[in-house]
Amino acid sequence: MRIDLVTLFPEMFTGVFGTSIIGRAVERGILEIAYTNFRDYSTDKHRHVDDTPCGGGAGMVLKPEPIYSAVRDIWAKTAAYSGKRCTIIFDPAGPVFTQQTAKELSDYEQIVLICGHYEGFDARVYDLADRRISVGDFVLTGGEIPAMLVVDATARMLPGVLGDETSAPTDSFFDVLLGYPQYTRPREFEGKTVPEVLLSGNHAEIARWRREQSLLATLQYRPEILSMAKLMPEDLKFLALQSK
Repeated sequence: MRIDLVTLFPEMFTGVFGTSIIGRAVERGILEIAYTNFRDYSTDKHRHVDDTPCGGGAGMVLKPEPIYSAVRDIWAKTAAYSGKRCTIIFDPAGPVFTQQTAKELSDYEQIVLICGHYEGFDARVYDLADRRISVGDFVLTGGEIPAMLVVDATARMLPGVLGDETSAPTDSFFDVLLGYPQYTRPREFEGKTVPEVLLSGNHAEIARWRREQSLLATLQYRPEILSMAKLMPEDLKFLALQSK
């Protein structure tokens, strides 16, 4: 997969994408990450990318011309991905990014992420995007941190990125439900012990315990998402017992 980041601050991504799982995915050629500073596409002598809002108001608004030129240049240089790419803009009006969104994005061969700043984009910039994404109901300085979040979550879905291919399906929210509790050695720590079922070697019982713990965690901490999960009859029976 190729990911293009359209940003005024490409240096913000170096540490995050140069280490750990994402860094190894880049080294192994599973993931290609490219950066485009749209200030390079400004045509005035001072390389302005923003201007005062029409009609008055506080702050500065990102001009459409540099962003259009930058994105269109990316599209032209990566024409082989045409029809297999998704161009995204970060906007509070968009649906909130979820694990399901990450799964959907992992099916594309190219993602172009447009990172805003200041008071936001000229409204005409939104016409470049295939979809808008929000990362939550709060305000950030720019789109760089949301872009990091989207890249990290999406890259985990790509074959070969994780060392263990069974890791992603056990993540919280992969199948809507929260994840089950995990344990490792030592067997006992400060009076707290690893549940015996996990040491039993009975894989069917372990799988059942983990499913039930996942259901319990979701019921306790995020009950509103239970209705979105694909629940089996045995899941419904288990949950009914918990409500008695």
